[in-house]
Amino acid sequence: MEYLKKLQWRYATKHFDKNRKLNSTQVEELLQAANLAPTSYGLQPFAIALIENEQIKEKLSLAAYNQPQVTEASHLFIFSARTNVTNSDVEEFVERVAKTRNIPTESLAEYDKVMKGSINNLTKEQQFQWAARQAYISLGMLLSAAALQGIDACPMEGFNKDQFDEILGLKEKGFSSVVMAAAGYRSPEDEYQNYKKVRKSIDELVIKY
Repeated sequence: MEYLKKLQWRYATKHFDKNRKLNSTQVEELLQAANLAPTSYGLQPFAIALIENEQIKEKLSLAAYNQPQVTEASHLFIFSARTNVTNSDVEEFVERVAKTRNIPTESLAEYDKVMKGSINNLTKEQQFQWAARQAYISLGMLLSAAALQGIDACPMEGFNKDQFDEILGLKEKGFSSVVMAAAGYRSPEDEYQNYKKVRKSIDELVIKY
């Protein structure tokens, strides 16, 4: 399958070519792929900060222990999760469903009740961790879409999340950073592109019943 060939081709890029930039169409398609990710209830309790500004990249680099991807990549996609999922989030989602599907909001009353009951049973920390897991699904979609387009990317968790939140003003918006992807084009000098991909065999990975 062509899809599997693309996934074999991709790798966690360590050095990007700073002179090659993604165009607006490519960036939009990556964002659309991330937006189409499945999430629990469809709520999407996360946001994506899109970073192209070089000055902001420099600030983020210091909070990411000077990893080269942060300043070399064309764009950064920083995924942040809701720190507190509220009834208002559910109600906004219900309104969106009703408008998109052209159905009465009242017809979704039971769904509204189920979502609120489930979410309100969680502590704030549990809500945040649940929201973060949804963000990771979206990250996976973005990485796959990048590979299909021949765009290099690197998922990254190694950064000071409190400092990222401060630089980007995420706390004030009700979010906290959890993971990011650097995207662009690999540098010819990145030795990691020549390494064979190491994975478990399918037999080692899968537990069959």
